[in-house]
Amino acid sequence: MRIRHWLGGLAMALALAAPAAQAQQYEQHGDYQIHYNALNTSFLTPEVATATGIRRSRVTGMLNISVVEARDDASTRTVNALIDGRVSGLTGQSRPLSFRTVRDGDSVYHIATFRIQEGEPMRFELEVRPDPDAPPAEIGFIQRFYIDR
Repeated sequence: MRIRHWLGGLAMALALAAPAAQAQQYEQHGDYQIHYNALNTSFLTPEVATATGIRRSRVTGMLNISVVEARDDASTRTVNALIDGRVSGLTGQSRPLSFRTVRDGDSVYHIATFRIQEGEPMRFELEVRPDPDAPPAEIGFIQRFYIDR
């Protein structure tokens, strides 16, 4: 099973089924599109969880980031990036996100997991640096998560 097809399919399914879930989002930064989505790891199939080394749990979320570079010939390709990030809840206590890189063929994903605080807005603050010689793109968003009972 190709991970990229599953992650792309999941993002599309969430976008169609639950617009409030903020399934797939991106920001343009120069020649790069920085795509990001956050979801509960209980949405992962056991096969994808195993392939990516993620433990499925109702109380664990996953942040997935991929960076797409626009090339001179109008084609695109995913690229590796340096990513630093933090997540915080209403208490204001900020926790670092530890990203790891998953490669699937020509695709590159940066994945971090975090503990969900149910119903509480969670703030994500990211610095994404596709070009180590350029300033990072700063991305911030807020998302709520609910735990299936």
